[in-house]
Amino acid sequence: MPIDPVCKMQVDILDAAASHDYHAETVYFCSLDCKKQFEADPDKYMRGMSDEEKIAS
Repeated sequence: MPIDPVCKMQVDILDAAASHDYHAETVYFCSLDCKKQFEADPDKYMRGMSDEEKIAS
C-alpha cells in the first residue's frame, strides 16, 4: 500500500481522499489537508520517501 508522504499513513488507493500526479508518479493522500501541505512543497515530502513507500501495490 502506498504511504501518504505528509503524515506517513498507509493509504488504500480505493479509499484515498485525494491524489496528485508528481513527476509521472501518482501520490495518494489520507486527507485533503495532507494534499494541500504536499502541494505547498512537494520536493520536501518526496525527498524523505523510499521507493517502497511510493509504490502503489
